[in-house]
Amino acid sequence: MIDRAGLAAFLRSRRAAMQPEDVGLPRGRRRRTAGLRREEVAALCHMSADYYARLERERGPHPSEQMLASIAQGMHLSLDERDHLFRLAGQHPPARGSTSEHISPGLLRILDRLADTPAEIVTELGETLRQTPLGVALTGDAGRYTGPARSLGYRWFTDPASRNIYLPEEHALMSRMYASGLRGVAAQRGPGSRAAQFAELLLTRSAEFRELWEAHEIGVSPQEVKRLVHPEVGVLELNCQTLLDPHQSHLLFVYTAPPGSASYEKLQLLSVLAGQSLGPSDATADRRP
Repeated sequence: MIDRAGLAAFLRSRRAAMQPEDVGLPRGRRRRTAGLRREEVAALCHMSADYYARLERERGPHPSEQMLASIAQGMHLSLDERDHLFRLAGQHPPARGSTSEHISPGLLRILDRLADTPAEIVTELGETLRQTPLGVALTGDAGRYTGPARSLGYRWFTDPASRNIYLPEEHALMSRMYASGLRGVAAQRGPGSRAAQFAELLLTRSAEFRELWEAHEIGVSPQEVKRLVHPEVGVLELNCQTLLDPHQSHLLFVYTAPPGSASYEKLQLLSVLAGQSLGPSDATADRRP
């Protein structure tokens, strides 16, 4: 059963504790609210301001699991806080561990400070959970996929268009890397895991994957410098730094180029192009419940 008073009080307390700088928002000179405004939290949680306000006022519908997950992520809740939120709303908390898609507050804070840098947070199976705006401009909106296609490794073997971002001469290494990486995760998680299920699915759908899987390669590493092909700015040579959250098995990828290099200039141009293509309505669009 939902505890409306407890849920409202918890949301208000978490909102008051959040600061604009924590989520990459400007503070401004006239801010009087202790913490974030309701409309700011609503935007972070991808919901309408009216829906969120009703929750804080002990009204509105019973939040679904999907909506609660969005609130927990948008408010940068820890796992304990997320579980508490679900219980207050009368729902069972999601599972923790390698299958969880709840990004830790620390990893989100880092991502929020990378607005001018291509970056993304992915699961151990290559499912993109969050991208910076420049990350979307560089590699496309990976959050639009559903089902197994959410995994870049799965798309690599089943959707030829997914390879367009890499130069043809690098495709063979990328194929070996994805097959090797999936084998490593499947061995770590064991039979019946999502990784094992992905492997079984790909064995039925890709002759290339079957051949690589039978080779039993493990530990194939990507090149130190990634060469990505963008349709508007051309080839970029980027370094990819990786930060691992061991508790959630999430990876933060950050793409950079040496200042003054041709690729650095292309990133600056891409940032301008991305800003021009993102209209006001796109920047503030809500996914209403």
